This record gives sequence, structure tokens and C-alpha cells, in this order.
Amino acid sequence: MDRVVFWASCLAFLPVFRCTFPPPCDSEIYCTGELLRQVQTAKLFDDDKYFVDMKLKATPDEVLAAFQNLTSSSPDNNLKPSELREFLNTFFEEPGKEFEQWTPPDWHDKPLFLSKVSDAELRSWAEKLHHLWKSLGRKIRADVRDHPELYSQIYTPHPVIVPGGRFRELYYWDSYWVINGLLLSEMRETARGMIQNFLYLIDRYGFILNGGRVYYERRSQPPFLTLMVESYYKATQDKDFLRAALPVLEKEYHFWMQNRSVAREVNGTVHVLNHYSVQVGQPRPESYTDDLELAEGLTEGAQESLWAELKAGAESGWDFSSRWFVDSQGGNSGTLKDTRTSQILPVDLNALLCRNEKTLASFYKILGDTAGAERYDRALRERLQAIEAVLWDPQRGVWFDYSLVNNRSHDAFYPSNLAPLWAQCYSQPAMGERALRYLQESGALKYPNGVPTSLTNSGQQWDLPNAWPPLQHMLIEGLWSVSTEEAEEVAFDLAQRWIRTNWLAYLKYEAMFEKYDVNGDGKPGGGGEYEVQLGFGWTNGVALQLLEKFGDRLVSSSTSLTCSLGVGLICIALVWLL
Repeated sequence: MDRVVFWASCLAFLPVFRCTFPPPCDSEIYCTGELLRQVQTAKLFDDDKYFVDMKLKATPDEVLAAFQNLTSSSPDNNLKPSELREFLNTFFEEPGKEFEQWTPPDWHDKPLFLSKVSDAELRSWAEKLHHLWKSLGRKIRADVRDHPELYSQIYTPHPVIVPGGRFRELYYWDSYWVINGLLLSEMRETARGMIQNFLYLIDRYGFILNGGRVYYERRSQPPFLTLMVESYYKATQDKDFLRAALPVLEKEYHFWMQNRSVAREVNGTVHVLNHYSVQVGQPRPESYTDDLELAEGLTEGAQESLWAELKAGAESGWDFSSRWFVDSQGGNSGTLKDTRTSQILPVDLNALLCRNEKTLASFYKILGDTAGAERYDRALRERLQAIEAVLWDPQRGVWFDYSLVNNRSHDAFYPSNLAPLWAQCYSQPAMGERALRYLQESGALKYPNGVPTSLTNSGQQWDLPNAWPPLQHMLIEGLWSVSTEEAEEVAFDLAQRWIRTNWLAYLKYEAMFEKYDVNGDGKPGGGGEYEVQLGFGWTNGVALQLLEKFGDRLVSSSTSLTCSLGVGLICIALVWLL
């Protein structure tokens, strides 16, 4: 009989007994403590992230001492909102003081990829997207390096391209699509600097943080750095850079295998797969009141367990989704309060680590190290066996997340179910063709503006009706790699739909958004904890990659609308006229 061999993690047993969780970071201002609690619960700002991004005007000890003096004279040790505002005005500066003006020095007007875009309107739009890199560039002031105690911002030595909006700092998995876009824009120096920042963070912390703030110090995000280095190497053929980066990439890989792995025994064979897990049982500082309010009415132990699971959800990048909800029957029909991210083995994380293993093996081959290559080839073989034994569903013909709560697959639709296509992490070509059939039968292709993140409208932003750029790109690339005419036709159709969605939104708003609504032409997405953000790093990167790959065939809004509706001769005539 199948059984789970799982870490002796206290999360697995809560709320049966209490566990001691580490603090989210060492800061008693930005991560934990009474000052954070009072400011956030007073709801002085529309977004909890605003306060924890503010700069101190005095040392933390001085600020905490002043706060203690104020609260000690208050009858219940709580300050009024007006007193808190006055305190913040005295001891804090608004966010943004950590950056200085910077324009990428390697930006230039006419990168070569623009010539691949045949449609004149799309080519003009691609130029505008190329221009956006300048507005998203950030350089951290030297004062952050010299006086880190005054900032929540973590110093990194090279400038970055940020996502945009409330996301003012470096973010991990966003940067993969940003870097690919930068390389198309021939901004190799900027891309290299961003990769060096991530290498720097691994040397400092042992892994890459969710984002460039101290309150992210206990959680990561999907590990895309190895693929960033692969993209940079393909663009530059710089073996010296690859050789220097490789030991650091291995360090990150070992972090995931040592700290985010689960063993599962199937038919007498033990398979090791990965999951997200952040054992910090306190509210997220940047979403403090959301977490506090969600946990109301729970026991103290259950609150801590929920907060740890929410952090694991944030580590996944899918914060939040019905994908992580585990109801009393073990299915996905729960609510945000039922988040059990650490108890799920995700298809896409394991596909990504599979691709990392394949890529690390290729790096060693490039550098002539056969022993290193064999080490990762072996890990790749073991990963393939594990994915097929635990995640592949031979009846449905696709991969499903696996629940450690009740030892069974979650069979709801998510684009991540097809991530092994993108990673090319499956053993038989027929599996790719079956996964295409699953997608066609799922109902997810019926939406004209992209593939939704799920088919469940939970109100969370990683669910219906939202479609997210990285998921569209991974799905399109995965289908294209199946290399059948039918799969390539579906991939191109999805690329056309996505470009049309982005293009129509840009016409309406002159902006790129982090996510889009599959039900509305050019409608930005919504739901979740904050308003939809614009900028937007990974959206721009995905759009540029699709324009570069399919630019000879993609058409702008009026024609693509007609074609997507399948209006036969009219569609053919319009394409011919272009």
C-alpha cells in the first residue's frame, strides 16, 4: 500500500501541538513587534506594504525607544491613529528613498528583434515596450549598503528592472521573463547585472529571496536562476561567466533539495519531489492585516499554522489560489482559510527543477566536466521517474498536483498541469500528445483572451477569470515543443490571443498590467489582496518573446479578432491585405 514518507515537520501535525516558529527576519520594525502591529492594524495606508517599505530617519534602537516612551504613557499602551501618523512623520520617510535616478546604459533605439515583427502596429507597440525598460530601471543608493539598518531594502550591487507599481524592488521569478526580454532588447549588461545580484543573494543567504526586502528573508520563489544563466549564455557564449556561476547555482539547487523536499514511496520505490514550505508562523509584514483578519477565531496554534501556509503560498508565486485550498474532503473547494500549500507537491515546481537538472548537466558538458554532468543526468533520471510515478495520471493523460493530506491527486485544471511540456520533462512523445488532448477537453481554451489560471472563480487573483503572463508563455512554449502540427497550431493561436489581449489593453490604458481578465477584451485582471498593478516587467518580457517568435504571423487587434472568430474568407483576405 502506498504511503508518504514526510519530513518531521511541525506543520504536518498542527494544531495537535504547538511548534516554535522562527521570526520572519531580525528586524523588530519591519518584520515583527508592537510598532509593526499598531501601525498596520491602524490601517493608515491603503496597502500594508507601504509602511514596511518606509526608510528610518534614526537608528532602529532610537525609533523603538521613542515608540516605547510614547506607548508607556498611553492608558492601554496603544497609540491613536493621529499619534501614529505623527510618529511616522517624525521617524520615517516615504518609500522610494532607497533608489537613485538610473537609466540603463545599454539601452538603444532599434534592437534587431523589432525587424521580425511584420505587423506595423504591433512593431510600433513593441518599440514602446522596449522603451518601458528605462522607466522600470532602479539603482539602489550606496546609503543602503552603508546603513542597512535604516532600510527594509536589501542592498544588491547592480541595478535592476523591477516589476512595477507596488513591487518597487527586485523580485525573483518575475526576473526570468524580464531578463529574456532584456536580452531581446540587446541589454546584456543589465541582464548580466541582475543575474549577478541573484548570485550575490545566494552567497549571502544560501538561497534567493522572494524579493529584495528583509521581510522576505525566510521565503524564496520558483527557482529560475539556472534558466536565467542559460538564457544569458545562449546570448553571449560567455564560458567564463558560466564557470563562475555554476557553483552558486549548485548551492541554490542543494537548498531546494535539502529544505523543500519530500519523499514519497510508490510500489516499493522511494521518490523525492519538492514542495513549497516556509515555517514562519506570523503574519506577512507586507500583508499584515489581511493575515490577521483571516486568522480571527482560530486557536493560536492554528493561526500560526495558517500564516506559515500563506507564506508557502507566497513562495509559490501563486498567492493565492484555490490550487492550495484543501477542504475537509481533501479537494480544492475550500477557502483561503484552508490554504495548505506545504502539503501539496506541485507539478510546475517539479517540472522546473527537472529542467534545472537537465540544464545543470548541460553546463557541465559545456565546461568538459563529465563527472558533474553525470551527477545531474542521474538526478534528472530520478526526477523523471518520480514525476511519472507520483504526478502523471495515465487515465486523464496529464500531470496533477499531489496532496499529502489524503495521498491522492488534485484533478482540477490549472495551466501548471502541463508544465512538464514546457520543461520537456517526460519520457514518451505520446504523453505530450495526450496532454494536448487533455487541454482541448478541459474547457480552458474557450476563452478568447488567454487561458485562465483555473476554472474556479474564488475571488483570488490566481484563479478564474485571471490569466497571467508567465503561465501563458510556459503553456505556449510547452505546446510548441510537442512538435506536432496540431500542437503548434494551438500554441500559435494562444500566442495570438495573448498578444491581442495585451495590445487592446495598451490601446485603452497606455499601460501593461501584471494580469488580464480572460472575459474582457483588453481588461486588466483583479481580485486578491491589492489592486491590479501596471508596469509591468514580466508582461513586457513575455510579449516581446512572443512577438519575436511569432512576429511574422501575429496581427494587430482588428484582424486577430476576425480571425479568432473564424470568419473564413474575410479572415484570409484581411491577413493577405496586411
